[in-house]
Amino acid sequence: METISSFNAYIQRAIVDNWNRDALTDYQGATLQFHDVARKIEKLHILFEHCGVERGDKIALCGRNSAHWAVAFLATLTYGAVAVPILHEFNGEQVQNIVNHSGSKLLFVGDYAVKMIDAEAMPGLDGIINLPDFSLFVCRSERLDYAREHLNMMFGSKFPNAFRAQHVSYHVDQPDELALINYTSGTTGFSKGVMLPYRSLWGNVEFIINRLGSKVKAGDNLLSILPMAHMYGMAVEFLFGFCNGCHLFFLTRLPSPAIIAKAFADVKPALIVTVPLIIEKIIRKRVFPKIQNNGVRLLLAMPVVSKKVKEKICQEVYQAFGGRAYEVIVGGAALSKEVEEFLLSIGFPVTVGYGTTECAPLISYCDYKEFVAGCCGKAVDRMEVKILSSDPQNVPGEIVTRGTNVMLGYYKNDEETRKAIDEEGWYHTGDLGTISYSGHIFIRGRIKNMLLGSNGQNVYPEEIEDRLNSMAMVSESVVVQRGDKLVALVYPDKDEVMSFNSEELMQIMEQNRVDLNHELPPYSRLAAIELHNEEFQKTPKKSIKRYLYR
Repeated sequence: METISSFNAYIQRAIVDNWNRDALTDYQGATLQFHDVARKIEKLHILFEHCGVERGDKIALCGRNSAHWAVAFLATLTYGAVAVPILHEFNGEQVQNIVNHSGSKLLFVGDYAVKMIDAEAMPGLDGIINLPDFSLFVCRSERLDYAREHLNMMFGSKFPNAFRAQHVSYHVDQPDELALINYTSGTTGFSKGVMLPYRSLWGNVEFIINRLGSKVKAGDNLLSILPMAHMYGMAVEFLFGFCNGCHLFFLTRLPSPAIIAKAFADVKPALIVTVPLIIEKIIRKRVFPKIQNNGVRLLLAMPVVSKKVKEKICQEVYQAFGGRAYEVIVGGAALSKEVEEFLLSIGFPVTVGYGTTECAPLISYCDYKEFVAGCCGKAVDRMEVKILSSDPQNVPGEIVTRGTNVMLGYYKNDEETRKAIDEEGWYHTGDLGTISYSGHIFIRGRIKNMLLGSNGQNVYPEEIEDRLNSMAMVSESVVVQRGDKLVALVYPDKDEVMSFNSEELMQIMEQNRVDLNHELPPYSRLAAIELHNEEFQKTPKKSIKRYLYR
């Protein structure tokens, strides 16, 4: 497959090669074709130029996924400015802090985000631009005001004989040139600005196209569920899809399981990129109730018919995801062992990848045909991975990586950069894992989450939670340490809890604790289970914010 030398060259080629194809659709809304995207990018470039935006200036974006979010982001990078994507789930104060810390010159906002922000708290901005129609919400520059008012005239003057594919010409990016600053709170509650160069974006796009470009074709549909302001959704759904000539559908509303299920049925995506929470809810709510009855269990126990029954179950699960996907890629957190084992047992095309914002995000991935239970793939192209352990195959150690995808560092934070990237260029992920002789990587947990048992043994709370989450009435859990004892905080399944009073519910939880402790070594057994009356707060990639519950 042809290698494209830079990130912006990928964007340019995608637009020119797919000029008359559908590109971006707001689900159940309007569609932009690739030539429409090019036209809107060109208009924003004219706006940037005439209002004094220079190469390297910061432009922030905050809003739910939408076609215009994608256009504003692409316009920023292809102009040579630095994008600062901000998660719309951040509150107004967080948005304002990021805009001010990054020194952003312009801010694009969606109709949801605009209600949260206080323009006076961001004095460095020249203007705030509404994403739905690119109108000016706040303007502090006469040049910006004039350019926005006369934009159509300027565009017509520049292209008097119509705007065509041959006019598409974008900033020639250099590998280590800063492309975007991604602020993420992660699970520690402390937000750092990750500086990602163009080579990081190029490395991710190049790898995904090389691995999946022959399976997912230009013109195929993709459904964008994950927030584009998070690197996982941005790279694997949005940037890959656009550069590959696919038709992207954006869920512009909060993606509830019911909305996602309907969108899968309508869009029939050729690839599904998701987090465990979404796939586990679909399997537990829509699939398990149909197959966890005595009749199906009896058939599965009969060797002669078991294979055909599994094929039928697999087909039903496949249809729940639209019936067209080459595979389902899970990332952002570990997939429940129960759900993973079920999907593999029926031959469902599922795989798990691994990455961090600091690698934009890919560190490891493998095709579902190479997937091994419990793993998160192998090191991606142009990235090295090693485990800091005396016995990397058996004894967990920190996962470190270096290569094309790794960030430049943290914005205005040299101290944290030195902690994260050592003198040899290895990025220290803070994750614990092992690696097999075949190169498959297995995550054991976060170093910061690791607990010390009463006898000095390392306890990985994620492993306990994974088992507990598959037990009766448990929706999700967090294992915490109280002195020398381990306690599980449990948010019960709200759909089932109505059938029981509080005493009965605690009896069920106590039985769960007893059954679970039979499976666990003495040093990691639970002393108690405590009920939590509301869903645990989560990061945008749906990891529980553990620091809130310690």
